[in-house]
Amino acid sequence: LYALPTEVIWTAKGYGKLAMATAALASLVVRPSALSMLTIYNPSSSGKNLFMERVFAHCLVTAITEIGSIWLCSHPVGMSAPTGNNITVRNSPSGKAAGGSTTVVDTAEAVTDNGWFPWGKQGFTPLDGTVPSGAIEAEIGGRIIVPPGGGLSITVVSSTVNNTYTSGFHWFEVPTGELAVA
Repeated sequence: LYALPTEVIWTAKGYGKLAMATAALASLVVRPSALSMLTIYNPSSSGKNLFMERVFAHCLVTAITEIGSIWLCSHPVGMSAPTGNNITVRNSPSGKAAGGSTTVVDTAEAVTDNGWFPWGKQGFTPLDGTVPSGAIEAEIGGRIIVPPGGGLSITVVSSTVNNTYTSGFHWFEVPTGELAVA
């Protein structure tokens, strides 16, 4: 069992979670600042670290031949908790029930600009502007860790505000006693 990749072990243990916004929001045409498309918050009392596996955005409405990229903002411990928890689509990659998560996932959240950076490869829409279009994915692979009291926000920057995206997260909730972050 221990020869398997960490992600496989965490999936088998039921630590994996997924959440995706149910409504599409317009992309930005400027560098992001204080409003996210989607924010995940790890409550201080969770006793778990969130190891981010990937983030993604699905283009629902597009103009012809447009480009978009994912931008992420990692919020340090002490961030203000999101005002809502309005994401209803949650899943588990293990096939087990996805319940039991203490995370808060909210759309269109006002956040502190702790530094937005592009992640992953850019995505192009089809030449004919087919709707809906494809998805953009940034494979994080645990390189972003959200400790208790911290958070992560996503937005999409594209060549036009006519593009709207639903965005989401895939993460592992790992007990701090199993893998602590110094």
